[in-house]
Amino acid sequence: MEELVAEIGAAFIMAEIGHQPAIREDHAPYIAVWLKALKRDRKAILTAAAKASDALDYLALFQPDDEADEQTEAA
Repeated sequence: MEELVAEIGAAFIMAEIGHQPAIREDHAPYIAVWLKALKRDRKAILTAAAKASDALDYLALFQPDDEADEQTEAA
């Protein structure tokens, strides 16, 4: 589950910064393992996405506030 949370979190970050994903040959077998788990627990994807979102919200607390940075630079 932790890997799925990390992968979804990485996808969220990449989407936010506008990075276009690259297709890799090793993705299919990697994702196939998750598909087995997701078929056993149909709510797993929702749980993983929620945890990834929570993790990103937590990490955002450590990011500088752009508005505060602009005010500091203007002064």
